[in-house]
Amino acid sequence: MHRRLISGVAAAAILFGAGLASAQDFSAQRLSEEIRHISSDDFQGRYPGTEGEKKTLDWLQAQYEAMGLEPGGPNGQWLQVIDLKRYTPVADATRASWTGADGQVHVLTLGADIALRAVSNDGKVAITNAGLVFVGYGIHAPERGWDDYGDLDVTGKIVLVVGGEPDGDLFNGPYATNYQSGAYKADEAKRRGALGVISVSRTAATDAGWTRMTQGNARTRTLTPGAADLEFSGAINADTAKALGLDVADLASRIGTGDFRAFVVPNVTMSVETAETIDTLRTHNLLARIPGAKRPNETIIYSAHWDHVGVNEHAAGDDKIFNGAWDNASGTIGVLEMARQLKAAPAPDRTIVFAHMAAEEMGLLGAYAYAADPVYPLETTVADINIDMLPLSGPTRDVPIFGKGQNSLEDDLQALAEKEGRYVSDDGQPEQGFYYRSDHFPFARAGVPALMPWHGVDWVEGGREAGLAAWKAKFGADYHRPSDEWSADWDLRSAVENLTLLYRLGLQLANGDEWPTWKPTSEFGPVRARSEAARRRD
Repeated sequence: MHRRLISGVAAAAILFGAGLASAQDFSAQRLSEEIRHISSDDFQGRYPGTEGEKKTLDWLQAQYEAMGLEPGGPNGQWLQVIDLKRYTPVADATRASWTGADGQVHVLTLGADIALRAVSNDGKVAITNAGLVFVGYGIHAPERGWDDYGDLDVTGKIVLVVGGEPDGDLFNGPYATNYQSGAYKADEAKRRGALGVISVSRTAATDAGWTRMTQGNARTRTLTPGAADLEFSGAINADTAKALGLDVADLASRIGTGDFRAFVVPNVTMSVETAETIDTLRTHNLLARIPGAKRPNETIIYSAHWDHVGVNEHAAGDDKIFNGAWDNASGTIGVLEMARQLKAAPAPDRTIVFAHMAAEEMGLLGAYAYAADPVYPLETTVADINIDMLPLSGPTRDVPIFGKGQNSLEDDLQALAEKEGRYVSDDGQPEQGFYYRSDHFPFARAGVPALMPWHGVDWVEGGREAGLAAWKAKFGADYHRPSDEWSADWDLRSAVENLTLLYRLGLQLANGDEWPTWKPTSEFGPVRARSEAARRRD
């Protein structure tokens, strides 16, 4: 491994290029010390709802108070309360069947034929003889000229949908779009009046993938805040689909052409009954702010998740604490230090908010909760700049971002990077689906232009080959493992580089009057366009 990955805090204090220190002074030493503090064993892996959460948020609040920032949460508070609903199936409460043209009722066996979960607010489902509609991929993408639903009314129906999205460049080639996600498909179905969504698997009932999925169906799961309030979600295998009159193998060749349109499954209805108990996990986002001097109602957000996965007594070895120093004590401190630098600058024209999100490791839940109940209106939120896992290396030429090609923030970042002899690239790992795995995404999904920088691998000293090998080794060794602990050998020079760029980007946005835009092929552009009137200045 190239030693620049772990060349020491003393070396990290040397900034790459004198120009970087001209407007601010991120301290690699202070970054290191603060990351060490909140990733120590005393914080017990910062799991939501634990003493580790309280210690983390108390410490962050104290830092912001010492800087002189204002509370940024609801009603002048530091904290935004997040109540997460956890659903657990009631034993023997689930029943499902379908009825054909002859009136005969066919009972579906839970696990073997179908998997079902309640997703309604009361955790109870009772649907009798609802019609079925097959909607292919269930995608309505006007910017791509794609419409699986057509003019079919699915109000009061159960929607059957195939997972994923069509192959090819129309849907970003190797990089997935939001249309592949189950959350999008549920949202679209709910918007059109459907009662529930059932995913149609292409595997047989005896396939190992199907049996693994159904074995976990009874586990407690946490509902994503703001998720589509359907009655239920579920899945059927290819054998069940065939019994309903759907040949998945035949349909697969039809739904990927762009010519497919949804159709009613003829002469078939379905009945579903299930119930789940609900309990609540309370956690919190923490928000601080610098109010805008001229346009305080326009907001730039810097975000990072404070949580990690806590303590696992069943983990192999003697170390049971998942300290999460890299993921994401580093990003948490990155946002904190961003606030320190921006507070030292002249007051911005627009408001700048520093948001520490809860429960990211549980599925971006704190960020989704914020997007569902925002403290600052999303329509006048200029941008979200998210920091997750600061880079640990020497200087890099590249500044990779998640979701390259989505919005104009990357163009602004590119212009700033070019001044330092650097360039913006994609993350280079489409198989990871990184765009959907951090707190920028709930903002993007809600239409707010969002940017998520990642780890550069094109090292100034050693090039791409050395940088990529070092990154893969580090990620493979420590990601979501107890070994993700602070080290005095961390090289934070690339972190300082990236924070400097994000500082300049934030100031540019905060003191300008432009609104970042989504690119014409982005699926999030139409979402943003719905609130265009709120951003007009008469």
